[in-house]
Amino acid sequence: MAIIAVVPAASFILPAQVLAELFNVLTRKVRRDAKAAAQIVRVWQDMFSVMPTTEMVLSRGLDVAIVHGFAIWDAIILAAASEAGCRLLLSEDMHDGFTWGGVTIVNPFAASPNKLLADLTGGTH
Repeated sequence: MAIIAVVPAASFILPAQVLAELFNVLTRKVRRDAKAAAQIVRVWQDMFSVMPTTEMVLSRGLDVAIVHGFAIWDAIILAAASEAGCRLLLSEDMHDGFTWGGVTIVNPFAASPNKLLADLTGGTH
């Protein structure tokens, strides 16, 4: 993906929940065996900073789920991004343009590029 190529790795933070979902997709949908899927997850874990699912992240995620109707797993990802101080959360299946806790959800595959993402990538994504 072009975003990973043009944005410094230090600018990315992966919520632990994202890595768990990657493992789930690799084992259930892609049909990788668990050991191979875990190796892929560990590569991503080593490449980027990981935000753990703390008690505060869980608590804030519950609030997002209740107040805004997010699925709990998506709410935890958004809460983790907020706790980590992120401005953008890249997701193709969450609420594009929704802002909460200082974080704006951006679909990196949207036909019209988001200004914040365009600024971050220099217009290439």
